[in-house]
Amino acid sequence: MIPISEASFLQQVKTLAYLHGWLVHHQAPMRTPRGNIITGGSAGYPDLCMAHEQRGLIFAELKTEKGKPSDAQLHWMRTLHPHAECYLWRPSDITFIAERLANA
Repeated sequence: MIPISEASFLQQVKTLAYLHGWLVHHQAPMRTPRGNIITGGSAGYPDLCMAHEQRGLIFAELKTEKGKPSDAQLHWMRTLHPHAECYLWRPSDITFIAERLANA
């Protein structure tokens, strides 16, 4: 498999979601002139929140094949998991992702 950047993977997942009628929210972090990162909330919030009237609510953290989630990201996923579907998705999961977003 050819390596893909997290940004390209994010765009693939968002495109699949939009094609299947999902509402998608991605909070892009912002850098200040001093290099600080501002996210607007608690550290580690998942990359994507996706909602569909019939197919449910999904939170997804996206990583490259070798990327590792932070402790804060894992904490968010553990906290959200009892209440919504939560995934750590990698480019190698794209077939599952496409099937999940297409089906209830």
